Amino acid sequence: MLREIQQVLRLIMCLKKQKHSLKTTGGLLVLMWTDTGASGETLNCTVAAAGLWCARIKMKDLQHVLPDLEKNTFHCEWTYLQPDPEELCTFTELYGSLRLLLSIQIKDTSLFCPEWCAHIEAFLNTFSLANAGIKIHLKLKLSQQTAQQEFRGKVKRRVARGNQPSPVLDVTCRTQPPVCVKKGCWCLGGHPVCGGQIPLSIHPDAMDQGLFGELSIQPVTLLSPCVLQYPHLTTQLTQIKVLVYSPSNVPVTGPSIFFQNLPAHLDCQELDMHSLHCSSFKDLVHSGGFVYTVEQENSEDAEEESNPSPVQQSLLLFLFLQHSDPFTCQLSDIMVSEALIEHHLEDILNNNRQAVTTALQTELKNTLKAQNLRQKEHRKLRSAAGVILSSSLSIVSCSSNMDFRNACLNCMKVCDTRDLSDSLRESLRRVTSWKFVSKGGCYSDQGHHYFEQMEEHLESDKPKRTEI
Repeated sequence: MLREIQQVLRLIMCLKKQKHSLKTTGGLLVLMWTDTGASGETLNCTVAAAGLWCARIKMKDLQHVLPDLEKNTFHCEWTYLQPDPEELCTFTELYGSLRLLLSIQIKDTSLFCPEWCAHIEAFLNTFSLANAGIKIHLKLKLSQQTAQQEFRGKVKRRVARGNQPSPVLDVTCRTQPPVCVKKGCWCLGGHPVCGGQIPLSIHPDAMDQGLFGELSIQPVTLLSPCVLQYPHLTTQLTQIKVLVYSPSNVPVTGPSIFFQNLPAHLDCQELDMHSLHCSSFKDLVHSGGFVYTVEQENSEDAEEESNPSPVQQSLLLFLFLQHSDPFTCQLSDIMVSEALIEHHLEDILNNNRQAVTTALQTELKNTLKAQNLRQKEHRKLRSAAGVILSSSLSIVSCSSNMDFRNACLNCMKVCDTRDLSDSLRESLRRVTSWKFVSKGGCYSDQGHHYFEQMEEHLESDKPKRTEI
């Protein structure tokens, strides 16, 4: 069922690209339900689309492609079965008239397993991250469970990719701000940065099957949470997640030996990492991508260990495949080319291992460079704070003016100079580490209407690498 949902989304995105539609907002409904008839229980799935993102699409545009989709369907069949009209009514009230509606049916429900739901949820969430203008509604009405889930981004950013359509990324920060941070002083999103385009040579086996033209990868990095407004905070990269998208901006599914073995081909020493570990396949199912755990070198500095823990950050690395072939213009040909790219992607990546690995090494190095600079600045600041602390204690301790000494102790709410040392040290740490510097490019909590305006006016910008 997941493969069929992926094909439907690929079909919509390819048709949208063919019609040169630049609109990115609208809705997508994925409804799954079981039905009991004379032949037994069946599993049904309906995919419906509405809104500006698919406004130019008409059902008659799909007539030449649907027969090919039916040939590539396993254990499923395409039907004209209509779901509950009430569900469609609720959906069309939100996004307008339906532009596309396709239904799939599995008659042998023994092929369905609970893990499918996790696969589909992870896939739709990954699709939403790179198509944030589309609000996705997943509704399950199965014999054993009833559930619904929405995938939508609160903070969105359009990323320019040269002459390619600009995807709208979900850059919402899911990390809760620390308790000491005032409302409106924590960035609610991230700042994606485009890396250098990586040309790929097409594998001979793929060329034998008809894949020609130019193929490349466009990396985009997104670091979260954003701490640009707190220049004195130390950070630590703890997780890296890699998401791969086809030229139609649909996630590429399935395990990949290339990405599972990627840590072995990266120079962790140059990145100041102790090691990098890829998660198990079970974790990949629920994450929708390739997740790596970063282990940093342990600090042996006792004074460093006495400081508060650094802010843990995660890096989301989008890898957008880009393909152009002047002789591929028909929708059916575009769909075939996409299928060939995904089928031979493992061979293509292995064939370009050095170029891809070098580019990813550079992206990680640039990201970690900011972290290392923060740590150096923090050491300078800590050294200066030590001088301030010792000087202040000396002035108070050596003063013969009892009124002055008592005023200092009362101000810091302590009883003696021993407690004064601890209180002053904590105050200095709090004042220096959490110094707030407003940044124009950051997203503050300005209310619900602010994010509604962002949906209507997604600005295209090109943030500099130093913004990380």
